[in-house]
Amino acid sequence: MTPPCRLRVDLQLIADLVPEASRVLDLGCGDGELLDKLIHEKGVDGHGVELYHEHIYECVARGVPVIHADLDEGLSDYPDGSFDYVILSRTLQEVHKPLAILREMMRVGKIGILSVPNFGYWRTRFQLFFQGRMPVTRSLPYQWYDTPNIHLPTLKDFIQLLAAENIRVQQRIVLANGRPRLLARCWPNALAELVILVIEKNDKQSPSTRP
Repeated sequence: MTPPCRLRVDLQLIADLVPEASRVLDLGCGDGELLDKLIHEKGVDGHGVELYHEHIYECVARGVPVIHADLDEGLSDYPDGSFDYVILSRTLQEVHKPLAILREMMRVGKIGILSVPNFGYWRTRFQLFFQGRMPVTRSLPYQWYDTPNIHLPTLKDFIQLLAAENIRVQQRIVLANGRPRLLARCWPNALAELVILVIEKNDKQSPSTRP
């Protein structure tokens, strides 16, 4: 079992949002480094869902509980409200059915934590307008012909979707060049490269605010 490593900045920010001893589901958990950190340092009851076998092997090596599943097929194995927090980090733009997965995420979890690249980021706009090419940025690092990213919303697009789904944004953290930036908070749709959102259904209370 490998010891927890130092996390990428956005993953550390997500880890900081999760209370100790929570029940956590990480959708598209990758190599399990985030769950590993949460399990060892915050004592969470953590579980991962991952599609790629090489990542599953890495999770197993870390001692992270993980199941092999395709998120596009839903989360029927999990009852409603099974988890305090459901994490979906840099994954929603890669799936075929983002709306269905968002709904499943909010069904099985009380609170959701999402991170999504913002296609409205100024560098993205610049490359499209002035260079006439599909953008390559820190949060969207692939060439158009080999990218896993198939849905590319702007922050405004995504906020509009959440409102239509009766989902409230509890907290928003905006990053540019890999770190939180004060200026990006002023005009996030253009200056934020990556956005972390803490979300919940409007008819639910946060576990931390319940009597």
